[in-house]
Amino acid sequence: MMRVRLIDFMERLKRKSRAPSVLGRQIEATLCPGMSVPEPLELLFKWIETKGYFIDKSAGRLGFLFPEDEMKAGWTESGRPGGTDITFAPEGNVNLRYWFRTEDPEIIERLCVFAKTGGDGSMAAFWLADDGSQKIVHLGSGSGSTTLCVLADDPVDFLRLLAIGYDEICWGDAYSEPPNAGGEFIVSPNMPYTAWVERTFQVTTPDRGTDLVKWPLSMDAQSSPDPFWRWVNSRLV
Repeated sequence: MMRVRLIDFMERLKRKSRAPSVLGRQIEATLCPGMSVPEPLELLFKWIETKGYFIDKSAGRLGFLFPEDEMKAGWTESGRPGGTDITFAPEGNVNLRYWFRTEDPEIIERLCVFAKTGGDGSMAAFWLADDGSQKIVHLGSGSGSTTLCVLADDPVDFLRLLAIGYDEICWGDAYSEPPNAGGEFIVSPNMPYTAWVERTFQVTTPDRGTDLVKWPLSMDAQSSPDPFWRWVNSRLV
């Protein structure tokens, strides 16, 4: 019965989202065969555009969860407003050859980058797993963040992860604690975004990242049960 209600709920959301967002349409154009923009992310992109939280560049639209000018204006040595800082963009897989040091289509055509997760160049991407399912994964830059893992099987859980309020989601070693656990730099929560997620998808926001992300381990770890970590490492040997 719960499964039926969830399907009905998602169908109602789809009917509310017939015309695609500009950002969603641009990201859709970069996707590899077999991929799609999940409906919850399309709803997010519509929310971003309704709020005006975007800028247009020659390479495409950039979307944010909080006004960039307000975040910069409120940024001090001790903290900032705006919750998680993430930039959505239609990047695709054109630059992944540098990350993997290969242009092998068996690797590159399984991934599509759709967001920058950190100022170090870390990325969130759609990944086609071996069973054909599409997951949201994280690729650390290697020069800063080294987090390499599945962020979410369910796109709504990815939106919930963003609602927790970490400064950036690229630092997987911070997921075992709530945001601002160090107390040195305080990021104020993005309450409008969190309220939108909870209201739209009828969910709650967890306290910490490990409530959602099972294995936010480093690419330098000796091993990991995470399927994306294992897939990447099997192709970098």
